[in-house]
Amino acid sequence: MPAVHDLLLIVGTTVTCTAVITAVAWIVLRINRHGSIASQFVVVVAAAVLSIACSTIMVLIEMFFSAHDLVVLGWVMAVSTLMSVGAAWLITTRVAKRSISSLIRSTRQIADGDVLDPQNPGWREFNELSEQLSETSQRLADARSEIDKLDAARRQFFAWISHDLRTPLAGIRAMAEALGEGVVADPDLYVRLIRDKVDTVNHMVDDLFELSRIESGSFGLRCEIVDLLDLVSDAVSDVQEVALQRDIRIRQNGMTGHTLWGDARELTRAIGNLLANGIRYTPDGSEILISATTRDDGHLVLSILDHGSGVSTEDLGRMFDVGWRGDAARQADSSSGVASGAGLGLAIVRGIVHAHGGDVYARSVEGGFCLDVTLPLQGLDQRRQGISM
Repeated sequence: MPAVHDLLLIVGTTVTCTAVITAVAWIVLRINRHGSIASQFVVVVAAAVLSIACSTIMVLIEMFFSAHDLVVLGWVMAVSTLMSVGAAWLITTRVAKRSISSLIRSTRQIADGDVLDPQNPGWREFNELSEQLSETSQRLADARSEIDKLDAARRQFFAWISHDLRTPLAGIRAMAEALGEGVVADPDLYVRLIRDKVDTVNHMVDDLFELSRIESGSFGLRCEIVDLLDLVSDAVSDVQEVALQRDIRIRQNGMTGHTLWGDARELTRAIGNLLANGIRYTPDGSEILISATTRDDGHLVLSILDHGSGVSTEDLGRMFDVGWRGDAARQADSSSGVASGAGLGLAIVRGIVHAHGGDVYARSVEGGFCLDVTLPLQGLDQRRQGISM
């Protein structure tokens, strides 16, 4: 058993040699931080081997080994170090080259829009990176597909809105020219028609402005405690004239006794848009039913049921998208007296309802079509303030 003094000398020598070589290796790694993985790995391996070799030789010198033994050991250490460093270089160069080449090909394929399958290029870290690249390529492909759909919808929307604005504007121009040329038998009638078309254009512009506020995030609510009956009554009065022209009855059920925390103006607008949608598609002489019920989860359900044709199942989830228009099964009656619009009304409804913490759904029922609006009886702002309804 070596003496304590000898053990301390061995430990101190080993620590000193290892620390010096480690520091040198760290400096080399810093200088070579932009180098290849193989060169970095070789530096680490060389530092480990040299630390052992240097510590062994220094300890043997301190132990007064013979010169012959030190020379032999030196040659053994030198050859072993060179062989170890060379082997490390060859192994890392081959593996890293294969793995990195595979990853580079994968990134180029992602740039070209391809969806990749997970590869096994080599080391576990590279395999995990390959799996992440595969998942990323799939997410990018999904995102590109969604962007393409949104871009197509945007182009279609602008085509529709341009057509819907051009139609009343063309009518206004024609009637104004007729008035200017004095060839109109009833000028007052033309003035009323021009005023109606101006109101139509103005309504479409208001809808576009409202929708831009919703989608830009600048849509703010002025919430207060409001009575559901007042909201529905105001909305009904806004569309009552058009409903009477087509002998459509609007009946209410269960409106009393419900209060909400919300923006009265915006909620009235949302309900009015839903009623206008019902009037647009329901047959003349029929009835629209507005009913309200409460759920056990603290939500109010406002349902608007008309007797028009429903929409296809695949379109139920798209009804509230910007620019959506009904298919052949849900076309407006040409004699309805309600403009077909540009597909903005229901999109505005969804934005207003979502801003109040609720949701809106569409469903086909026997003999008609129903739109359901769910609203929390205690709104988000109200919960923050701890106000009890």
